[in-house]
Amino acid sequence: MRFGFSLVKGKASHPMEDYHVAKFMQIQGHELGLFAIYDGHLGDSVPAYLQKHLFANILKEEEFWVDPRRAISKAYDKTDQAILSRTADLGRGGSTAVTAILINGKSLWVANVGDSRAVLSSRGQARQMTTDHEPNTERGSIENRGGFVSNMPGDVPRVNGQLAVSRAFGDKSLKSHLRSDPDIQNTKVDGNTDVLVLASDGLWKVMTNQEAVDIAKRFKDPQKAAKQLTTEAVKRDSKDDISCVVVRFRG
Repeated sequence: MRFGFSLVKGKASHPMEDYHVAKFMQIQGHELGLFAIYDGHLGDSVPAYLQKHLFANILKEEEFWVDPRRAISKAYDKTDQAILSRTADLGRGGSTAVTAILINGKSLWVANVGDSRAVLSSRGQARQMTTDHEPNTERGSIENRGGFVSNMPGDVPRVNGQLAVSRAFGDKSLKSHLRSDPDIQNTKVDGNTDVLVLASDGLWKVMTNQEAVDIAKRFKDPQKAAKQLTTEAVKRDSKDDISCVVVRFRG
């Protein structure tokens, strides 16, 4: 089992706001694969904080080994509270998150907030493991909290005319109208599982889930696969920061 990653800064004048995690570690006799993409907005301090703290907070939860879903959910919430309490240092920005935890090469736990996405391929068939949290699909929740969704011509739907995702870490000024609880999925990894692709919306704006899997599967080396995905997204005129992690399970 191997992984690779590639990050490309977008066309905007601000610094790169995408961060990633990709590593294997041994803990309490278990092998964990930890993979993530954090796509920041209004600065890079929140995604940088997530890169450093979110997985550590998940693994700190005592019930992680017996109830990963609950541990992930609690850690997402605690991490968001920590970010909101540090607005003086971290600023008013925010970040999406998609995290994937592979336990002993057999059980995969995927969670997300925002529109960064995880796609798993089994026998070459792409399956989205995350939910894109977009203002139009979660309009009811936003309006119930006193917010609104703008749909301006030529622009994407935005929460209160500002944010293009309906769930995020941080974003203190919008938090009363935003959710930050993750959607969580669990699946077993077996002999049919080919590749896992995690990426920010800089990739998904210009590529379908199946196209991403097809490209990733062409390369035995997941590092080359990740590079090819970001290269292809640039070629397709993606202007956003583009980041992806590719995990290859076999072959």
